Amino acid sequence: MSKPVLVHDADRLEDEETVLTPVSSGFIPLSDPDITLAEIEAVEGTLRSPRLSNGPLVEEFEAAFAAYLGRKYAIAVPSGTLGLLMALKAYGIGPGDEVIASSYSFREIAHAISIVGARPVFADIDYYSGTLAPAKVEARITDKTKAIVAGNTNGHPARWTELREIATRHRLPLLEDSTEAIGSKYKGSLVGSFGDVAIFDFAQPFAMTCGEGGMVVTDDVDIAVAMRRNRSHRLDERASVVVSGTPSHHAVMSDLTAALGLAQLKRIEEILERRRLIEQIYYSQVQSFEGIKDPYVGPDVTDVNWFLYQVHLGTRFSRSSRDSIVEDLRVEQVEAVVYSNPLHLQRHYFDLGYRRGDYLVTEKVADRVVALPFHVHLTTDQIAFIVATMKDASVNVGAGAAIY
Repeated sequence: MSKPVLVHDADRLEDEETVLTPVSSGFIPLSDPDITLAEIEAVEGTLRSPRLSNGPLVEEFEAAFAAYLGRKYAIAVPSGTLGLLMALKAYGIGPGDEVIASSYSFREIAHAISIVGARPVFADIDYYSGTLAPAKVEARITDKTKAIVAGNTNGHPARWTELREIATRHRLPLLEDSTEAIGSKYKGSLVGSFGDVAIFDFAQPFAMTCGEGGMVVTDDVDIAVAMRRNRSHRLDERASVVVSGTPSHHAVMSDLTAALGLAQLKRIEEILERRRLIEQIYYSQVQSFEGIKDPYVGPDVTDVNWFLYQVHLGTRFSRSSRDSIVEDLRVEQVEAVVYSNPLHLQRHYFDLGYRRGDYLVTEKVADRVVALPFHVHLTTDQIAFIVATMKDASVNVGAGAAIY
């Protein structure tokens, strides 16, 4: 599939508010980063500097991100996966240990549990929010459990008060996966402020996009120090080939990525507001779509900034009919995707003994969710076309579906 061409006409780049918009090619991509002249100038300035690798801009980005969330420490990493991996290692988690997580999650994050040698133990989700159900988490705790990893699924905050009570009661670290939810709030506080450690990812199609990269935040100085040692060694420690402590992963962020991240972080409220406008246009179009669930926002949730625009099909739709709808959208050059292929049904976890039927709510939800293009460059006409195409496709596979 061809990609939209970005306009780089100098006459259109007169100030920081100018947004690069794609020239229509007929193809509507799932995501398209919100990039302005501010980001371009930040990267250009770094390219003209004497330092491109891990340097002062990374430290500046860490400090700014920690301040944004009100956390004491932030550790920049190449990806959310490596961030969680190093956090688990900082807690001493490895072979023989168990970590409770959601099967309905961004798979690359949960993979870190297996990479450190621990066993992922899945718990089922709440049907409406898609986040871990606290009671089902507690039911999975054993004497081998060493941590809980809970996510803010598709931007919707988890039930952090209950999860914190469970973690405290069982003396377990609570790790927060906020990769999909930057800017969302639970009881007035930003996501990323609830876990003993919280992980963010800046790859596309996340709202804050740096190409690649991630950030881990914590208030625990011992965890922060351990993570930094696992991440890389300082230049003054590289004079010897002898490993004096922990061999590092050399999992550093470049100043180029940090420059882009700093520019995006300064604009984060603007980016999120522009995405909320797109969400409102979508909602106005899908209201007439019978047989789908309205977007759900939990009672203690202050703000939700959706990761992708999801349509939850009714229960009369099957998994195969959902796949047919996605395929029909793709035929019309709309890049729609299945939001989740549950982890416990993927090959690696299947080999660990998981089977279909183990997590009924996860499977029921995952079988009927379609993620539609969601970015600030969408027009009202494009959104109307996407929704109309999806409605037509649903008729072909059996409309009039029950909502729940």
